[in-house]
Amino acid sequence: MPRIAITLGDPAGIGPEVVERALASGRLPQGFSFDVIGDRSAGTPGKPDARSAAAALAALDEAVAALKDGRADAVVTGPVSKDGLQSLGFPFPGQTEYFADAFGVRDFGMLLAGEHLTVGLATIHEALAAVPGLLTVERITRIGLLTAAFLSRRGIASPRIAVAGLNPHAGENGAFGDEETRIIAPAIELLNASGSAVFNGPAVPDAIFREAAHGHFHAVIAMYHDQGLIPLKLLDFDNAVNVTLGLPKPRTSPDHGTAFAIAGKNLADPSSMIAAIRLACELA
Repeated sequence: MPRIAITLGDPAGIGPEVVERALASGRLPQGFSFDVIGDRSAGTPGKPDARSAAAALAALDEAVAALKDGRADAVVTGPVSKDGLQSLGFPFPGQTEYFADAFGVRDFGMLLAGEHLTVGLATIHEALAAVPGLLTVERITRIGLLTAAFLSRRGIASPRIAVAGLNPHAGENGAFGDEETRIIAPAIELLNASGSAVFNGPAVPDAIFREAAHGHFHAVIAMYHDQGLIPLKLLDFDNAVNVTLGLPKPRTSPDHGTAFAIAGKNLADPSSMIAAIRLACELA
């Protein structure tokens, strides 16, 4: 029976609540065992501190160990406080980079999958001002191939993937920047040569997500974090799932944070956690 590890995240946040409610929801698939990792007693709801952050980190470390030694076939991670973890010396921008480092994976990516949109990110947790300098043909090609592989694993035989431009109007033939012609278009050419999917672009960023939401594309490659996550969370906030691509075993998480302000008030919606567990089961 496949085993799914589920971390509680920061126990001062809504992680313990949404995990408990997800497991009791009756909406999870049969034929899987679910093992919860974390110390709920290490945090007071709504009052994060060093102890709750340390519990979140310990749960992540235990989840990695379980994946490596075969006690888990996939992991679903509850929301953590990046500030809290980094106050303990956590050297990563987020959990995506933590898991990639733990498995020694360099060819990895971050993808969000919802009911209406699936979005792969060419850059992840980076300052907006740094994005143009970080974009390369190799980086865009990597996330494109990873996204195509994810879609294929979900049973899509001939994925159609749009690649967004960076600049307004996708650069307007160089009037608003040349990243589209200099970097993005060559990456699309390489991606199409791979045969893994049909890639279209560089697409006008303010229109392409609407087209994808209407079913014209199975996924969109966004050039930076908020370009992709704003439309995705607008449409799919309650059911979107964060997926770390490129790991030897699946890792998913809900698309929301710790929500300390409502922790312990029985207000947290478990829908995204349910979706994350369901997707982990599908990929395991």
